[in-house]
Amino acid sequence: MTRLQPVHKPSSAGSWRGGDRLCRILALILATAASLSAAEVVHRLRSPRQAGETTVRVFLPEAPDPSAQPRLLLVLPVEAGTESRWGDPAAEIRRTDITNRYQLVAAIPTFTALPWYADHPSDDQLQQEAYLLRDVLPLIDRYHGTESASGRTLLVGFSKSGWGAWSLLLRNPGTFARAAAWDAPLMQSKPDKYGMGPIFGDQANFNGYLISDLVKRQAELLRVRKRLVLTGYFESFRAHHIAMHKLLNELQVPHAYRDGPKRDHHWESGWLDEAVSLLLSP
Repeated sequence: MTRLQPVHKPSSAGSWRGGDRLCRILALILATAASLSAAEVVHRLRSPRQAGETTVRVFLPEAPDPSAQPRLLLVLPVEAGTESRWGDPAAEIRRTDITNRYQLVAAIPTFTALPWYADHPSDDQLQQEAYLLRDVLPLIDRYHGTESASGRTLLVGFSKSGWGAWSLLLRNPGTFARAAAWDAPLMQSKPDKYGMGPIFGDQANFNGYLISDLVKRQAELLRVRKRLVLTGYFESFRAHHIAMHKLLNELQVPHAYRDGPKRDHHWESGWLDEAVSLLLSP
């Protein structure tokens, strides 16, 4: 059975105040449960960095190793809220059984706007990167025993969220260990496509998230060990992958690369299992 946790209301610093205990108890009493799987928990979250209530769905191994620190995999959505035009990442997590096979805590956060994993320059309720770092990660650490500050957290996504996985790691290399992207526009140089404009705000802000610049700036750090995974494509973004692979080779940055196979641009087309396997490979 999925346990629906109370609404969590982080402070502006991303922590929960002891004075909110009564609110949490009341919310717990009012919460209802939906039956899906005994290894799933859904947290409801109200963050000042989002325009409304969001959720964090967490998938747990059924028989966790009590001697090992739980390792977190963030499965990053490509759509706002719980929209599913491009498939259901939760269904693919269940189908591939990655939490049990790899002993992972997997989490899917939602966002109130189209997720590009960026902080808007002026809209306080459109702070996607800060929301993830200051609200989502502390919530998962608190309730599920992970330690996101230890630098072991993994990221995986495709399309927008493949961009997000790489930008989050490249901008926060002390928090995230490895990032995998599948069929993502990694060489995009302007916020003029795919709903980027309203999220990034302007070119100056977008430049701070530009993947092609970030890999150059972080090249020395990235040469130490393999931290980036780049797998197959559908149609539109193969050229982006080939160009990024060439750039990383020129920078002498080790990375896992797969040119294909071609799959549907969809969560459930079969790419996720390979991506997670590469994230966990030596």
